[in-house]
Amino acid sequence: MRGSGLKGRIVEDDVKAFVKGLLAGGAGAGASTSAAATGSGLPRIQIPDFAQFGAIEIKPLGRVKRISGPRLQASWVNLPHVTQFDEADITELEAARVKLKDRAAAQGVKLTPLAFVLRAVVRTLLQFPNFNASLDASGENLVYKKYMHLGFAADTPNGLLVPVIRDADKKDVYELARSLAALSEKARAGKLSGAEMQGGCFTVSSLGGIGGTAFTPIINAPELAILGVSRSQMKPVYREGAFVPRLMMPLSLSYDHRVIDGADGARFSTALAAQLNDVAGLLEAVP
Repeated sequence: MRGSGLKGRIVEDDVKAFVKGLLAGGAGAGASTSAAATGSGLPRIQIPDFAQFGAIEIKPLGRVKRISGPRLQASWVNLPHVTQFDEADITELEAARVKLKDRAAAQGVKLTPLAFVLRAVVRTLLQFPNFNASLDASGENLVYKKYMHLGFAADTPNGLLVPVIRDADKKDVYELARSLAALSEKARAGKLSGAEMQGGCFTVSSLGGIGGTAFTPIINAPELAILGVSRSQMKPVYREGAFVPRLMMPLSLSYDHRVIDGADGARFSTALAAQLNDVAGLLEAVP
């Protein structure tokens, strides 16, 4: 891109014209020919002939990845992502879950940590309705949803799927656990319907059973936020003049910065951590 200023320097008007071109769906002034050809306004990655470097094997992407890949790319490109990192003390929560696990199993319920996380998310979303909203097509209005459907990332042999638990705010932790188990099984068996993956308001992606300390989840647009959960670890936490062992759960909250600013993101993650520390509240019956 050659600027219109002295000796080809790029000036403020050049930047404004370039951005205006991108927003209009064009390539912008001075963008590469390959970008203009795609209509994306972004330069394309040049793919070499890998066979020139050695032996290769080509396998097609699975159907799920072929569908989800472009959607993830569109979300990453179009939404200004910010990720807020935090930790929640789940020492008491895990102790309570272990105590209740056998009783729940006797009723056919697998009481996993994710069920408690979803319940905590519901209670936090009630405090922060902006996180349970979406921008309309014009990008100028916020659509507040009077329902609360939570998506969760399910790892399946065919790729990542996001089943949606409908009316999560009307379910207690045991009902959420039942929904998690039923939808996860359908996802692994490849029996999820399209309707069971639509209408989500907020998504949770948990890698706690696999590992990791933190990650930056991509927002499941048109939702405005997604919560990433990593593996919990015992850590020394300074309390009342001494270090004590506490089970800490890493949280990674990605949000759309067009609607949610950093202060609200920090408030949300702080409130969520407090909810995860309120075991009695999480176990309360839902009216």
